Amino acid sequence: MELNPLHIENMVRTALIEDLGHGTDITSACVIDVNAQSKAELRSREDGVLAGLPLAIKAFEMSDPDLKIISHAKDGDKLEAGQLIASIEGNATSILMAERVALNFLIHMSGIASLTAQYVELVKGTTSKIADTRKTLAGLRLIQKYAVKMGGGHNHRFGLDDAILIKDNHIAIAGGINQVLNAAKENSGHTVKIEIEVDTLAQLDEVLSHGGADIVMLDNFSLQDLTTAIKTIDGALISEASGNVNLSTVRSIAETGVDYISVGALTHSAPAFDIGLDIDL
Repeated sequence: MELNPLHIENMVRTALIEDLGHGTDITSACVIDVNAQSKAELRSREDGVLAGLPLAIKAFEMSDPDLKIISHAKDGDKLEAGQLIASIEGNATSILMAERVALNFLIHMSGIASLTAQYVELVKGTTSKIADTRKTLAGLRLIQKYAVKMGGGHNHRFGLDDAILIKDNHIAIAGGINQVLNAAKENSGHTVKIEIEVDTLAQLDEVLSHGGADIVMLDNFSLQDLTTAIKTIDGALISEASGNVNLSTVRSIAETGVDYISVGALTHSAPAFDIGLDIDL
């Protein structure tokens, strides 16, 4: 997955405008000579996975196109504590003006990538793949899902418009599993995948009997029921487990043989990754 340069520029511009408000960096303007030159280094302060460097670089470039920026790593790279990520040289005020915006993107996106990598490592050796969800911050879904990919995960749908996912409320309103699957098949194009969520083995049997779904989401199943469900599906549908997924449970879930494990925590609860910008005096 690649980030579109236009998306990068729009996101970074919005962040810089928000930070600068109606003026400029008044602290730097008051205490630093306008012509002062400096060197700075972006360094990881813990082990993890890098994501967000293109946005960080764009923040410095938009702050001052004359800054000299050298990348020493790339998104998706494994980082060690103390590792040099990038170096920036030029006008000191310009560097400081972009510092927080650059770091905000880096620490958030690298946090997502690093957490994803932990989940991916825990299911290694199984057939399960780790996937994200739509539990993202408004306006940041694209880069949050990009960060998941950098950590070795997979993207679920990006929005309500790119796949059909029939949830429990759809089933309740439509009047049942057969009714909702009939309507989905009748009203969707032949290129659109249909996924349906079930929370009991009885509902799974209805889905399999109908035959209209491509993917089934097994929501909050116990390990025993999940194991039974995977045997019952027997490859007829792509299977996805969701609910009660964390670093302690994901391995056991994967060992049931489920195809995908969706983890909301990848984007809504990833801790900030510690990266700092240090002035090289």
